Amino acid sequence: MTITNILLTLVVLVIAGISMYYYIKRKKEAPTEDIISVDDKTYTLEKMQEFVKRRLDEITKVNLYDIGLSEEELKRRKNKKYELKKALKGCTYGDVNDKKYVKELIFDLLSKEYGVNEGNVSQAISFDVPSLLTPQDKFDILIYMYKKDFGYEALTEMIKKYNLAVLKYIEGETKPSYVITTQEIEDIFEKENLQLNFVDKLSVVVQRIYQYYKGYSSIDEVRDMNIDGVSGGVSGLPESFLSQVAQTSDADYLAQVSEHKVPRACDSIWIFFQGKSIRLAFLSFGTESELKRVCQNIYKYNNPGQLSDTNGYKINEMKDGSRVVVVRPSFSETWAFFVRKFDVKRSTLEQWFKGEPGCDESIELLKYLVKGARIISITGEQGCGKTTMLMGMIENIYETMNIRVQETAFELHLRKIYPTRNILTFRETDTISGQEGLDVQKKTDGSVNIIRRSCNRPRSILDDTSSTSCI
Repeated sequence: MTITNILLTLVVLVIAGISMYYYIKRKKEAPTEDIISVDDKTYTLEKMQEFVKRRLDEITKVNLYDIGLSEEELKRRKNKKYELKKALKGCTYGDVNDKKYVKELIFDLLSKEYGVNEGNVSQAISFDVPSLLTPQDKFDILIYMYKKDFGYEALTEMIKKYNLAVLKYIEGETKPSYVITTQEIEDIFEKENLQLNFVDKLSVVVQRIYQYYKGYSSIDEVRDMNIDGVSGGVSGLPESFLSQVAQTSDADYLAQVSEHKVPRACDSIWIFFQGKSIRLAFLSFGTESELKRVCQNIYKYNNPGQLSDTNGYKINEMKDGSRVVVVRPSFSETWAFFVRKFDVKRSTLEQWFKGEPGCDESIELLKYLVKGARIISITGEQGCGKTTMLMGMIENIYETMNIRVQETAFELHLRKIYPTRNILTFRETDTISGQEGLDVQKKTDGSVNIIRRSCNRPRSILDDTSSTSCI
């Protein structure tokens, strides 16, 4: 009995030991198995963008009546759903408030549902290894950090601080040009030596996801800045030229094109800053399809009609008052857009002349011409500041005079500056020409008529000029 008991005890102990061994082994291997089971691409920008699209689509399309909510909760959820749908639509029109709302929601989805944290956020953008950051990564980080301090003056402050808006020679060109290069962005990033916390990192990731989901690609944050304008698709090799290039016998040129060393149309991003057109050589839309997507979305505010092959251009405004012009093939050789911004808060004659020699006398002369109700013509090349100067001159029109404006597209927005004054603006439409608009103006009680038309169009002289000032 004793030997039998001992043997049984040994067997039980051996079985228990073996069981414990495998139990401990499984416990030790469990974390490793969990890590392996997670796809290495889970926290990449592409995967997170897919998740955001899917979740927002679910939120906006869910049938709230099937959930069985209380009346109060149903009303609250319906309002929230409506607000989100409105913001998703408004942010594509250039509304910065709707954009902020959508980005905050994406931030919450990623941090609370998708599980983005300090440990995995760098899988999307290599914040911890600066050498792996692309020029666009570095620019996005710089703009985000500058925006925290300077708001929508961020880009202006960066350009001024590092004197970027100057003529410079770049490799392969014999003449100087206005350009901000990749090397300059890398040098600025190194000098700034920025320290980002988790919120900063995730905010940069959210902006990147947003700009390819609902925004304007690489120019999304640039467009919001207080600059004079931004354009794309206006330089570089158009897609239609690639077949012609393939037939050339120049092997070196073919190699440069294939390696994307020759700028393409989708690599073309320019800003208009203080009267200078500056190329952002470090930014790109990446592909022709992405440039096309931006062109197809950027002009859609107030449903101006469809941009098609038969109607190859659109002139419209964005929700913030910016003028936008979009063109497409076959009217133009490539897809392109032009956004022109007007900072009405700073449009004074004193700001426009900026302390140039003889500016005091010029300002006084312009003021007397306006107050004397003279017929004034402002002409000049594109982008020289005609609209900005006109805004500054309007400040000197007597308060008692009613103002009537005729434009191709709404740009002056005088009622934003002078909400208590008698001002009405007309613009051309598909069915009403500029001349018809001027004829209607004559029948109103306007004292000052402002006509903004291109110099290459027929220009008519208003009647009754003895009692009417025409600018």
